[in-house]
Amino acid sequence: MLALLNQPPDTHYPLMPSVFQQSGLRFEYPENWTLDEASEDQIEQVVVSSPNTAFWHLSKYPLDSELELLFDEALAALRTEYQDMETEPAGDLQVEDRQLTGFDVRFICLDLTSTCWLRGFRTGDATYLLLCQAEDREFLQVSPVFLAMLASLLRHFP
Repeated sequence: MLALLNQPPDTHYPLMPSVFQQSGLRFEYPENWTLDEASEDQIEQVVVSSPNTAFWHLSKYPLDSELELLFDEALAALRTEYQDMETEPAGDLQVEDRQLTGFDVRFICLDLTSTCWLRGFRTGDATYLLLCQAEDREFLQVSPVFLAMLASLLRHFP
């Protein structure tokens, strides 16, 4: 399942007819997914949710934010919610010529296993944390969508 992360960025991505473009961010997403935005204390967030269990959650932090601390905070929040989760460092991922680091997380919720990708990267003006999550059966279907959304986001950064 996680081998999907190592596919070239142009491999079998679905068409993405909806576009989000605000706050210096631009990315494409499926038209039948919903989008919500929030902003608080210099942190901007966009959550795009599938009609089922999947969601793609992007947080934009000030440039001087430390990725390791952001990972620690995100993993601690997940552990609070899912005590029996499994976490492993993710292998290096390069999308649109940008290196991403992070973690793969697995947990059980309501008797269903779920997978979460936690990835971070920097641009010239901000630090980003991306959380992609879904119940495992849906994750197999939407992981190419998550990657396509990420590629469309990264394509628009200098």
